[in-house]
Amino acid sequence: MKGFIIGLTFIAALCQFGGAKDVVELTPANFHKTVIDSDELWLVEFFAPWCGHCKALAPEWEKAASILKGIVKVGAVDADAHQGLGQQYKVEGFPTIKIFGQDKFKPVDYQGGRTANDIVNGAMKAAQQMVSARMSGGGRSSGGGRGSGSGGSKGPGSKEDVIELTDSNFEELVMNSKDYWLVEFFAPWCGHCKNLAPHWQSAASQLKGRIKMGALDATVHTVMASRYGVRGYPTIKVFPAGAKGEPEEYQGGRTADDIVAWVNEHYAEDIPAPEILQITEEKTLKDACEGHQLCIVSVLPHILDCQSECRNKYLAVLKGLGEKFKKQKWGWLWSEAGQQLALEDSLEIGGFGYPALAAVNVRKMKFSLMRGSFGETGINDFLRELSYGRGSTAPLKQAKLPEIVKIDPWDGKDGVLEEVEDIDLSDVELDDLEKDEL
Repeated sequence: MKGFIIGLTFIAALCQFGGAKDVVELTPANFHKTVIDSDELWLVEFFAPWCGHCKALAPEWEKAASILKGIVKVGAVDADAHQGLGQQYKVEGFPTIKIFGQDKFKPVDYQGGRTANDIVNGAMKAAQQMVSARMSGGGRSSGGGRGSGSGGSKGPGSKEDVIELTDSNFEELVMNSKDYWLVEFFAPWCGHCKNLAPHWQSAASQLKGRIKMGALDATVHTVMASRYGVRGYPTIKVFPAGAKGEPEEYQGGRTADDIVAWVNEHYAEDIPAPEILQITEEKTLKDACEGHQLCIVSVLPHILDCQSECRNKYLAVLKGLGEKFKKQKWGWLWSEAGQQLALEDSLEIGGFGYPALAAVNVRKMKFSLMRGSFGETGINDFLRELSYGRGSTAPLKQAKLPEIVKIDPWDGKDGVLEEVEDIDLSDVELDDLEKDEL
């Protein structure tokens, strides 16, 4: 016990001297190789630069990393910049600390205090548990490198989610589509292909609805394999969304987690930003809201109160934020104040003035009204909270989308007041009674 107290005192003294260089910066590009494929115990903080608690933790995290240097690895992931990696490990708040120990594919949440002393003690306890597991014959369970056939898979998935490609259907399904495709060129006798198969299937199920994943037997369908220069197996090619040119080589890992994390990081770079659609008919609202997890609805001032230059500035802000949050695949809509009164009433927008913005979740028939300023920063903060599943919500009236009035789309021009013609009374004949009265 005395030695333990002396050890704590020593640690407390060392905590006065920290070094940020000992915290390893982790990203989707290096996470698997650096953490998952390593033999060391890792403590990883998932943080956001704007998070106050993360800023308070930073110096303690750096001190702990300095103390643990050579014993336990300490890293940090900017989960705001790399949201896919945070989602992969079910990060729902900041900071979140995960311990990657004996089984790298099953990290545990760190539940200790946030001082350097607490972090070091928690790390040493986890290290002891890892040593005990190895002494009992547990071995290393990280799943190994790319050739692993088990670790890293999140369930078997469904074979139907991997699309079988051939020489005859490749052009139609892949090249003529606007979808984002990952295509594996394989050989049935290839051992690495057999190892990849369950991971490919699992990743295809997890990514269903976002991208397409296919597989082509290159020993049978040699035309396509030759066209794309396949020389070894498995070869994975990336066909970006939109018009198809020359595919890119997939450079990520070969587990389901690797593939999903890679797509989460790269997919958004290739998909186009969503179009900001004016609500002119019921179909516009339904397509944008029922076809997406959320739809973002803005109500802009009347054209007479905010002419074309003013309106286009608002639309430019929305377009920029649509680009930033495009991997969320939300629908984006706008309406002019007073044109869709049932919609404004359903979203309780009327009492807050214009411009206004709300997010609608049709699956839950709920909405969230933005109460901050209608500017890039205010909207960004509101949408960021939504992307992490936070924010207050209210039910849509009558638990359904409101009725939409069919209107003509905005022509892009300034509004003009309708002129009322003056009435010339000199030519109006008055009856005898009126004449007498005059």
